[in-house]
Amino acid sequence: MGRARKAISLTAICVVLAACSSAPGDREPTRETYSGMYTLTARPGLDPLVINQIHEWTLHVETPDGRPVENARIMVEGDMPEHQHGLPTNPEVTRNLGDGDYLVEGMKFNMPGAWELTFTVTADAGSDAATFELVLE
Repeated sequence: MGRARKAISLTAICVVLAACSSAPGDREPTRETYSGMYTLTARPGLDPLVINQIHEWTLHVETPDGRPVENARIMVEGDMPEHQHGLPTNPEVTRNLGDGDYLVEGMKFNMPGAWELTFTVTADAGSDAATFELVLE
């Protein structure tokens, strides 16, 4: 894929991620978990995202009233539903960065298309999850 096409494709990813945001003009995707226990904000460590490069993300976890969630256990799953396979790596939270931020390492997208990232958070309020959707072209 040519450099110009990659730039256009990765711009499309930013548009998709921005559409997930809860605040107008916010470029970070934010999702409420399915049962409303937590609010998650996922920030990729690469800008722009590229295929076949291992990278990290930062996941921010807070309560619905905006308090950071500390000492959570977080599971990360990636899926490409149309192709019926997951990520080629096993990303995991490797560090609690404090103030509700967690470092997710080992993220890698190995092909273009529609991806889903599901973060399952277990903390004092209980266990709940949220799924983020993005498209890589």
